[in-house]
Amino acid sequence: MTGEQGHAHPDQGDAGVRAAWRDHNRAAWDERVPLHLASDFYDVDSFVAGRSTLRSFERAELGPVDGLDLVHLQCHFGQDTLSWAREGARVTGLDFSGPAIAAAAELAARLGVDAAFVQADVYDAVEALGGQRFDVVYTGLGALLWLPDLVRWAQIVAALLRPRGVLYLVEFHPVADVFADDALVVERPYFGPAEGTVERAPGTYTDWGAATEHNTTVEWTHPIGSVVSAVLAAGLHLESFHEHDHTLFERWPFLERCDDFTYRLPASYPSLPLLYSLRARRA
Repeated sequence: MTGEQGHAHPDQGDAGVRAAWRDHNRAAWDERVPLHLASDFYDVDSFVAGRSTLRSFERAELGPVDGLDLVHLQCHFGQDTLSWAREGARVTGLDFSGPAIAAAAELAARLGVDAAFVQADVYDAVEALGGQRFDVVYTGLGALLWLPDLVRWAQIVAALLRPRGVLYLVEFHPVADVFADDALVVERPYFGPAEGTVERAPGTYTDWGAATEHNTTVEWTHPIGSVVSAVLAAGLHLESFHEHDHTLFERWPFLERCDDFTYRLPASYPSLPLLYSLRARRA
C-alpha cells in the first residue's frame, strides 16, 4: 500500500515545487520507507509468518491469478505484490523509490518468493520493463494521487497488458478527501487544481508524529469520473466498479479499527464510500 502523507494547508503559489514534483515526492517516500518497515501498521513479522495484505474483495473481484503474469505499479516495498505471488501469480513490482525496491527485494528473499522488483517511474514503466506484457496490471491504495496525468497513465497500463489482459485498481475514494482531518465537515474541493496541490506535512500515515525532514509533496485529486474516463480512453473495457465502506488507515480519529486491519465509521455516523475498486479488460 502506498498512502497519503496527511493533509496540510496547501501553498498554491509554489510553482518551483510543482516543477520539481517528482523529486520532492521521491525524497518523501525514500525517507519514509524505514519508518514503514518498522511500523505496526505494516507488521512485517506477521506478514513473513503468512499474513496476506490483500482484502477479501480483491481476491473475489480479480479472481484466480495462479500462473498469471502480474505487474504491480507503484508497489512500495512489495507486501501486496508478494501477497499476489502467494496466490500463485508470477509477480513484478515497480516503484520510483530506490529504498522501497531494495526493501521489496530483501523481503522477497526473506520469504523465498521468486519476484522481480524494478526501480522506475510509473511513466517509464514500458521501457523499464523491457516491453514485457502482463496478464494483470494491479495498482493499489494511495497510488493515483501522486500522478499528474491519468490519461497518460492509462495508456501505459494498456501498453503493459496482453490482449484480454486485466487492469485491477483499488484506491481510496476521493470523496473522503473533501472532509477535514478531524470531522466530517467539508473543507476541500472535490475537483482539485490540474497543477496539483503542494502539501507540507511531517510524519506519515503509520506515525503522524514521526520526525521527518522531507515533508513537501505535490498531490493530485482525481475524481472518479476522471479515472473511469482515462481507462476508457485507453481502449479498456470496464467490467466492474465497486465502492466500499471501509478504509485501510486512520483517516479520522473517530474511525474504529476492526480485526481485519480495516477502519470503519462508527454505526452512529452516516455511511460513506471510503475505497473503490475497478476492473477493466484490454480488447
